[in-house]
Amino acid sequence: MDTDTYEDDFRSRAREAVLAAVRGLVLALVMLPVTLLCLTLTLVSLELLPVGLGFLLTPWILGGLRDYANTRRRLAEEWCGVRIPVAYRPVPQGAGPWTRTLTMLRDPQTWRDVRWLLVDMTAGFVTALLPALVLFFPFQGLLLPAGLWRAYVSGPADTYWYAFVPVTGQATAFLAAALAAAVLVFAHRFAPRLLTAHFRLTRAVLGGEQGELVERVRVLTETRQDAVDTSAAELRRIERDLHDGAQARLVAMGMDLGTIEMLVERDAAQAKRLLAQARRNSAEALEELRDLVRGIHPPVLAERGLGDAVRALALRLPPVTEVSVELAGRVEAPVESAAYFAVSEVLTNAVKHSGADRIWIDVHHDDGRLRITVTDNGRGGAAVGPGSGLAGIERRLGTFDGVLAVSSPAGGPTMVTVEIPCVLS
Repeated sequence: MDTDTYEDDFRSRAREAVLAAVRGLVLALVMLPVTLLCLTLTLVSLELLPVGLGFLLTPWILGGLRDYANTRRRLAEEWCGVRIPVAYRPVPQGAGPWTRTLTMLRDPQTWRDVRWLLVDMTAGFVTALLPALVLFFPFQGLLLPAGLWRAYVSGPADTYWYAFVPVTGQATAFLAAALAAAVLVFAHRFAPRLLTAHFRLTRAVLGGEQGELVERVRVLTETRQDAVDTSAAELRRIERDLHDGAQARLVAMGMDLGTIEMLVERDAAQAKRLLAQARRNSAEALEELRDLVRGIHPPVLAERGLGDAVRALALRLPPVTEVSVELAGRVEAPVESAAYFAVSEVLTNAVKHSGADRIWIDVHHDDGRLRITVTDNGRGGAAVGPGSGLAGIERRLGTFDGVLAVSSPAGGPTMVTVEIPCVLS
């Protein structure tokens, strides 16, 4: 690793460590009073249930608890990439306080939320504060040899404990500074992981196996419906292309052949012209059928695999395109086809909308996942939104438990990553 790369890596790690420490500190200072307030209000509303007032308060308080828990879910995913499934039972729309209260109280996730409050204000508070402690605490130890130890040690009999190091004078202050330097190195590398550990604790208490199962069922239901809709749309496209293209040309060719039968003896010249036209129609119909088959499953994909199929796509692109493929085998045909068409649509979007003059494609298999990254040096601004081509790719990849990640700041570059779990044959 050269010097510039090392410095960039060091600065990047330092920024991540400071960001994790600040986020953890802010989270710890905010979560303690808010969690305590949520727990107090929840317990009070449950205590008031026997007198009837609780049926008016409980739905609102438990609804606020759900919002608070969902906020922590969102922070966990945005800050550390920890996804915590949402598994609340739906509350009937327009239901009265009695029905809403009973629905929420019968929901196992409600009681997981309450247990999470107890953990969040104890172990959760400590784990959130830990990144800030291990990052900022060493600075005090580093200042001890510079004379700070005199502020804590006023006489020979006094001892100041820095962690487990007793500081009684200048020499022991240097020992404390050595410990502080070691802790600082640890924090520089592991502070983001400590914050991730906090959110994993949250997931362990707030999520649970049932939550993951509910989330899994929801995703499978959505992807199944998307697969059905996509298949129906693809069939309609094939029918339309056949009707408007090859079928029309074959009908015209049949009519020309009928006319040729009548003219072959009376007007041989006209019959020859119609024969030439019929030959052109047959060639064009054959070409359209080949294009249609290529759109369903390209021959190069079936014969030579995903790597060569992506290279063939790149050769047809106007921008300069570099392709890197590292595949030790072939993936299953359905996954291979889904990955190919995802790359094809990403490249189409890049050519049409990005204004890029260079594109890089990386295809490799690692850790049981097929990863494809398409990067362009265009204007950026791409986003996965309703009605966009990227949203359609994301839905189709969901059928195979695949994911789509897009990084496209204004001004570029744009990087689209496709990941599909699979094995190589």
